[in-house]
Amino acid sequence: MKFHGDNKGKYFMKEAIKQAVMGFEKNEVPIGAVIVSKDKIIARAHNLVETLNDVTAHAEMQCFTSASNYLGSKYLKNCVLYVTLEPCVMCAGAAFWTQIDKIVYGARDIKNGYSNLESNILHPKTEVISGVLENECSQILKDFFEGKR
Repeated sequence: MKFHGDNKGKYFMKEAIKQAVMGFEKNEVPIGAVIVSKDKIIARAHNLVETLNDVTAHAEMQCFTSASNYLGSKYLKNCVLYVTLEPCVMCAGAAFWTQIDKIVYGARDIKNGYSNLESNILHPKTEVISGVLENECSQILKDFFEGKR
């Protein structure tokens, strides 16, 4: 299942970008995510931190909950998370507990991404692919924060 740069991976990342746009329109930091199981999107979300007044309401966290409810399982084995920005430490920690098979992200988070840690906090079996539609994922964040200045 190598999705980096292939049409399937780009399709799912574009769906995550659509979620980020929805967040942008709600004045949320525009990060979007989808979770895919058996080539079907089973969860979609964007940040809801401002809407819910909840610092844990990141797109990934919302997706984990939705996908777990859909599957009736706390584990997300055989699932792929597509997210527009590299997960933070909190979301990477939650991903560990879900035992998700793969994380595909667009833009790297230089300040708050989990990869800034010296040790890997993801589940040992979780595969990571980065840089899928990176420019598109980065641009929506740049546009959002430029509008804030």
